[in-house]
Formats: sequence, structure tokens, C-alpha cells
Amino acid sequence: MSQMLLDLKPEQPPSFDNFVVGANAELLGRLRDLADSQCCESVYLWGPAGCGKSHLLAATAAAAAGHRPAHFFAAADIGSDIVTAPRMLLAIDDAQQLGDAAQIALFRVFNAARLAGLTLILAGDEPPARLRLREDLRTRIGQAMIYEMKTLSDAEKSAALTRHALMRGMKVDIGLIHYLLSRGRRDLPSLMAVLDSLERATLEQQRPATLPLLKEIMQPQLEENHEPRPV
Repeated sequence: MSQMLLDLKPEQPPSFDNFVVGANAELLGRLRDLADSQCCESVYLWGPAGCGKSHLLAATAAAAAGHRPAHFFAAADIGSDIVTAPRMLLAIDDAQQLGDAAQIALFRVFNAARLAGLTLILAGDEPPARLRLREDLRTRIGQAMIYEMKTLSDAEKSAALTRHALMRGMKVDIGLIHYLLSRGRRDLPSLMAVLDSLERATLEQQRPATLPLLKEIMQPQLEENHEPRPV
């Protein structure tokens, strides 16, 4: 019988320091500056799910909170009104999920942003021109400073996974990392979640982090991808 253990290593909250930068150094520097200053600007970043957009928005809002009012919203949670304060930094994730009333509210915020000294940072899965939003709101977003999130290379993912494992006290063979990269989902959060599950299994089952154990952990994912059961 495996030993059930409490997770004593909760995930760290998103920050600039625990973001895997890759080719996004310019964007990271820009967001650091916005978090530290009182400037009034608009930034829009876009890219596929799992590329780090949500992490960066949450990290920017958290860093700005020490200098100015700051709030982080998921677009799906916004209603017909967005409450702002002078000099606020407002971060809105998944802009493509804004409802009709939320789009009107955000358009009003854009119009008031310069007078109120607001900084707006938005993220979405498409460039502004392809967002399925009101034309006037798409135009406002398109006038922001726009960054496309650059995905990590396999070498960068490997280094990030190795560092993540070491931070959790796990000793993992490079072959295990290579297997995970070749068979697992491609986004870094999903890959790290598999490593976390592997760590939990090593503690509960009192087994080392080996390739056979990793295959057991990944079996539901492999079956979902229609791969044969490992032997």
C-alpha cells in the first residue's frame, strides 16, 4: 500500500524571478518597468495556451502592487463594470473571452486610461486583428504595444524542467527529461505538472524517480494520445 503524503511544497506564486524567459527578455524587461513606474501605457501580449501569458500578467500585477493600485482579472469574470482607481495597473487575461457587456466596459476604460493615468496590460490567444471582439475595442487594443510570446526551445524546456526538479529535491536522469519532452504535452506548465506528479509518486510509493515510474504516471496521457501501453 502506498503511503499518502500531504504536499508540503506548494507552488510558488507567479513572479518575474520564476518565469522562464527564453526569447522573451524584451517583454519581461518592459513589464518590469511598467510594474515599477507610474507611467500610463497599454501593452498586449499574445500566444498559445501554456506559453506563460497568465504567469506574466499575474507577476506584473503582484510587482506593481507595492507601488500603485493593481488588479488582475480573468476576462471571463468581468461584467458590465470595471472599477478603477487613479494610477492603477490593470491586467486582463484571456481577452478573447470578454463578454458583450465586458467589452463595452473595457472600451470605456481605454477611453479614460490616459486621463486617469491607467496602465493596461492584456493577454489573448490571437493578435488584435483576429480577436472576435467589437471593432472599436479591437482598434484600441491594436494601438497598444504588442508582443508575441516566444515559445521555449526544447533545450530551454529541458533546462527549466531540470531546475524545477532540483528545486523540489528530486534527482532525475536526463533520459527521463528527454522522454517527458518527447511524449508529454508540449507546454511547460503541463510538463512541470507531470514532474510534480512524479515527485508525489516517489514519496507515496517510496520509489526512486525512474523511467518506468514516469511511464506509469504518464499512462493516462499516453492513452489519450493513443500510444500503446508501455511494457
